[in-house]
Amino acid sequence: MGRSVAVSTALSRAPLGLAAPLVRVEVHLGAGLPGFTIVGLAEAVVRESKERVRAALVTAGLEFPSGKIVVNLSPADLPKEGGRFDLPIAVGILTATRQLPQDCLREREFYGELSLGGQLRETSKLLPALVAGAAAGHELIVPAANAGEASLVPTRCVRAARDLAQLCAALRDGEALPEPPAPCAAADETPLDLADVRGQFAAKRALEIAAAGGHALLLIGPPGAGKTLLAQRLPGLLTPLAAAERLEVASLVSAAGGRPTPSAARPFRAPHHTASVAALIGAGPRPGEISLAHRGVLFLDELPEFPRNALEALREPLESGSIAISRAKRCYEWPARFQLVAAMNPCPCGYHGDPGGECRCSADQVRRYRSRISGPLVDRIDIHVEMAALAPDELLGAPPHAGEGSARVGLRVAAALDLQWRRQNKPNAELTPREVDEHCRLDGASNALLARAVGRLRLSARACHRILKLARTCADLAGEPRIGSAQVAEAIRLRALDRPAAIC
Repeated sequence: MGRSVAVSTALSRAPLGLAAPLVRVEVHLGAGLPGFTIVGLAEAVVRESKERVRAALVTAGLEFPSGKIVVNLSPADLPKEGGRFDLPIAVGILTATRQLPQDCLREREFYGELSLGGQLRETSKLLPALVAGAAAGHELIVPAANAGEASLVPTRCVRAARDLAQLCAALRDGEALPEPPAPCAAADETPLDLADVRGQFAAKRALEIAAAGGHALLLIGPPGAGKTLLAQRLPGLLTPLAAAERLEVASLVSAAGGRPTPSAARPFRAPHHTASVAALIGAGPRPGEISLAHRGVLFLDELPEFPRNALEALREPLESGSIAISRAKRCYEWPARFQLVAAMNPCPCGYHGDPGGECRCSADQVRRYRSRISGPLVDRIDIHVEMAALAPDELLGAPPHAGEGSARVGLRVAAALDLQWRRQNKPNAELTPREVDEHCRLDGASNALLARAVGRLRLSARACHRILKLARTCADLAGEPRIGSAQVAEAIRLRALDRPAAIC
């Protein structure tokens, strides 16, 4: 092999969001002084793979060429990160030196970090690449340690290997590597029950409407009123994730560096109020909290305490269901179809308007506190509910689990959502202005009631559309084909911050 020239190309994919673009790992063996160079916008971890690959090949009893080795990761302008390129580089060298047949590279993608002993170690952010590779019809070779993640891909083209020696033996003999085991049914935690929350019947009704239409919800009340308890029980009212949604959610968890599971439960994310803009919306190639809450619930407790610029960054994804993050050389787009639930106190001390509290906040302090949440953001939140502290008889009188439970409420929510999907193929909260005109028509009395509310409360066009969507959800929960005055009146009551009395 001394002075001959050989080239081989193995396939892999870069961890770049959910797209996972294809990367050609081109290996060139040529004459000259011994050397090993990796080019193609590779980060330090990728450049260090030459030492891992060299040690792994020698330990596995394979020949490491003595000439000059150049590895090109194409396309050259695409950033490469992580240890996943160890295996395709090693296989490329083995095929270039004819220790493996060239045919083994055809229609195959390779992923895995190599240990110095030749074992294949678990590789992070792998699921988006496997989904893209399966869609391309390629066979996918992954570490056995990634078998759980690989088993989520709905295809039989994934193969798992423990180490380099097992992989080489299978490729030489034309034998198939074992498939990852089928994913076990996830042991989801028992969802929290709505019956645990005492009193607060108006807030529970608002939570049911929010679940039935996918509406954003803001809970306003003193400390201990049950705002967090209610928010934590929203996932228990929602329908389970469909198969395609489970794969989408699992891919986002994988892209964030987590370990995805086949759970059908809706995600529930509750970032701390010190979270930065990047933590909430994402930092380029890493999804943020709003994307990790995709198809689920994002709970923001102590809403006014979040940084103002972080809250303002939520305005676009609340409308569009996605977030585009532009950087100097690249733009990343992440899905963010989440259901927002937020909670806040009515004033800095928390007891404004509470007859049992001793609020010492001035009217000016209350206004400044509430002004931390901008009008445009409040306008985009469908439901605003004011909660009061529980009376002693409500807190101590009723036995636990006396109220209506999540299972029963969930049945009504599922029936209402089924009506919406059959009518418009989406939840009411996602209706466009044209679809609102089509599906949220009012009769004369209902239209007159809404017109009086718009005039008195000086509602914006967006707030008016929100009321129509809420009224449509109330009608769906009642099984009514048309929106009546009762549903419009209830929808107006659910917009507490639109009322002048709620400002001071």
